Amino acid sequence: MSAPPRRLPRRLVQLYAGLVAFALGEALCIRARLGVIPWDVLHQGLARRFGLSIGLWSVIVAGVVLLAWVPLRERPGVGTVSNAVVIGLVLDRFLAVLPTADTLWVRWLLMVGGILTVGVASAAYIGARLGPGPRDGLMTGLVRITGRSVRVVRTGIEVVVVIAGWALGGNLGLGTLAFAVLIGPIIHPLLPLLTVPGDPAPTVEEGAEGL
Repeated sequence: MSAPPRRLPRRLVQLYAGLVAFALGEALCIRARLGVIPWDVLHQGLARRFGLSIGLWSVIVAGVVLLAWVPLRERPGVGTVSNAVVIGLVLDRFLAVLPTADTLWVRWLLMVGGILTVGVASAAYIGARLGPGPRDGLMTGLVRITGRSVRVVRTGIEVVVVIAGWALGGNLGLGTLAFAVLIGPIIHPLLPLLTVPGDPAPTVEEGAEGL
């Protein structure tokens, strides 16, 4: 059941607040220089190899992934398009103002802060229920047509993405592993709290970007 129209303003505010916060969390992880989140390994590798910014590559990759939705017959929403564009553009703005840390404990502080921020942000934009992110729709579409479990498909996609990004020069490190281990447990208890009332509570698999 969809949320009543009177809840639409809250859903939109929650969606865009979540996307901006997600970009902030990504930027903190990048500035920590301990390994970026899985899809950013690819974005960073592409930026280092071919130029352009990490944020612009995030938008470009999201657009390519959306093309894969066509044969998968996934249906985008306003949240899908917003996810594809907003996160990448805002990420570049945060990277332009956030300094790079040199002290190891500060770097880990940035990394943990980034992971926590991405977790809260993911629960917020998923809970708005205005459409999955491009990468999430790729995952759910492949789950549907292959019959494989979410965990197998998600892991397979991200292994390919991380390996490709690392080969291109992306920053794969302990922070990447920490993100993979911690992000699910962070999002799980927050989803019921941030899901718009009147909608069935989503699962982590429905839209946790980067899981």
